[in-house]
Amino acid sequence: MKTITPDYITELASNEVFVFGSNLSGIHGGGAAFMAKERFGAISGIGVGMQGQSYAIPTKSHGIKRALTEKEMQPYINEFVEYAKEYPETNFLVTEVGCGLAGISHFTMARLFHKAGAFNVSNIALPIKFRRFEKTFELLNND
Repeated sequence: MKTITPDYITELASNEVFVFGSNLSGIHGGGAAFMAKERFGAISGIGVGMQGQSYAIPTKSHGIKRALTEKEMQPYINEFVEYAKEYPETNFLVTEVGCGLAGISHFTMARLFHKAGAFNVSNIALPIKFRRFEKTFELLNND
């Protein structure tokens, strides 16, 4: 079954991880990053990877000066998907990474997660706004 991330996450089960968009400086000052820091163990100064019960995927540069390019973000998303595969007993709840303060479109972020294979990993829940592009990507891959 394709799992969908809940619209609002205020608490997590012991086997769940909150996946959020961050910046390379680890300044978790707004949006889902702030929630990750306040509730789920994200650590100030760390902008990538597992922290407490959260996982940071960078979508903005050091000093929050600009959004990262697709080419810059893809390795971090690939790394996340590989990490999730290593922990099949853990459910990773991906928020609308990059679509808030970074200003990246849902289509672009969904495509990056699709390229990384996240749509086919059973313990990765994706936002409905990413999942709605799944058929489009499948059709494009069949051409």
